[in-house]
Amino acid sequence: MELDKTEMTKVTNRLKRAQGQLAGVVRMLEEGRDCEDVVTQLSAVSKALDRAGFAIIATGMKQCLTEPDNEANLDVDKLQKLFLSLA
Repeated sequence: MELDKTEMTKVTNRLKRAQGQLAGVVRMLEEGRDCEDVVTQLSAVSKALDRAGFAIIATGMKQCLTEPDNEANLDVDKLQKLFLSLA
């Protein structure tokens, strides 16, 4: 199943922002920035990655549940495992 391109563009943009945030965290560490600031930014990166993962899974679930052609391919156990891997 191919995921919706419009939704995946949003996810890609979110991941690019997270990539930039992560580069900022590395830079902060190299500059010896305050621990609290580093952890705050690292938390933001983690949340962005989680949201991207949830968006990918949600899009896949939506497509599987709403498109009749995909009903035969619906593997609930696999989707649940993917979802829980982000928890």
